[in-house]
Amino acid sequence: MGLFSRKPKLPPADRPPLAADERVLAWAAVGNGEGDGVIVASNLGLWLPGRGHRIGWHDLIKAVWSGRELTVTPAQTVVERDGYLVVTDGPAETYLLLDPGELPHQVRARVTRSVAYTERHPVPGGAARVAARRVPGVDGLTWTVRPEPGTPPDDEALLAETDRLVSVARAATAPADS
Repeated sequence: MGLFSRKPKLPPADRPPLAADERVLAWAAVGNGEGDGVIVASNLGLWLPGRGHRIGWHDLIKAVWSGRELTVTPAQTVVERDGYLVVTDGPAETYLLLDPGELPHQVRARVTRSVAYTERHPVPGGAARVAARRVPGVDGLTWTVRPEPGTPPDDEALLAETDRLVSVARAATAPADS
């Protein structure tokens, strides 16, 4: 594409069922571009081929761009606690993008922008990362704890410690009263 040329609009047949307040930011055909589907980045999340739903930016643990392939790792909920979720890495999904355009940039920017707080802590049985993420259209932060691989995610001692860690992190990130 030339300096001032634009990527064609997303074909209507490839347009996901967007919410009323959702807009397409970038998209790219997957694989050879002949029926493999498209990845669509919106202001609310990422639409991947073969899924009938969007993955919110706050639900992506990791996104890696190799220059040809985009690999995304969504979060999987292990247990819901009072005020936060314990999550682990879901299966990583890799997509070959022949004409990526702005998609990798938008994915990186949106995932990064969603992170308001993140800190790694030692916990019983290993280590875990406490994170607070911004969710488009939602006031406040969504909290998660992600035990590192090898750390049992549903161990009672770990859960007691993560309750404490999330409580401390919430207090440290709460806006000061004026």
